[in-house]
Amino acid sequence: MIRLENLEIGYNTKNQKICVFKNIHLNLKSGSLVGLIGDNGIGKSTLLKTLTGSLKAISGEVIINSKSIIDIPIPDLSKILSIVTTEKISGFNLTVWDVVASGRIPYLNLFGKLTSPDETLVLASLDELNLLSLKNKLMDELSDGQRQKVMIAKSLAQQTPIIILDEPTAFLDYTSKHHLFSILKSLCIEQNKLIIVSSHDVDLMKHYTTQTITMMANNEIKVVHN
Repeated sequence: MIRLENLEIGYNTKNQKICVFKNIHLNLKSGSLVGLIGDNGIGKSTLLKTLTGSLKAISGEVIINSKSIIDIPIPDLSKILSIVTTEKISGFNLTVWDVVASGRIPYLNLFGKLTSPDETLVLASLDELNLLSLKNKLMDELSDGQRQKVMIAKSLAQQTPIIILDEPTAFLDYTSKHHLFSILKSLCIEQNKLIIVSSHDVDLMKHYTTQTITMMANNEIKVVHN
């Protein structure tokens, strides 16, 4: 589903290209829960941002469903791929329901109104993360762990075949971490999704993931099938 060919990632400034990692060759298939690990600053978040199109690759190719990511229009990409980060959403009097329902935006008609099937998906996503009792709460009233669950529920409501999560367990307790990974593994098996997760919870990743990708020094990548 995702193929990376001789990928070099980093940042383009006005005067130079700053390489973070290069020589990345990977094939990531549907039905896989892929763990991404590596030391802080090695380039995990940069890689994930490149996979989502929010950062342009310095060189090489990101191929999604046999098509280069640069040739996929953003509205189409939002139906293929969703991302969860640790960035906080606050203000604007947004409720939990509002945020999770925003996952359906790529599918709304010109009037921007949720249909009954849309609402059913939102409720199911809230239920999956045990958030139904909080659906009318304001985001500003939630703990960091609850906020993170809301963002994951939004991604589930978006119903994309690819889900990318950057440090999704950062604010979760032990039980919630296992619950989350159990959900992710089930989605891969039952819905044939490709889910990519970066985390420092190495033991947790090895227990649940299909394969673990380790970004190492000297631009080396180690892939282990679990």
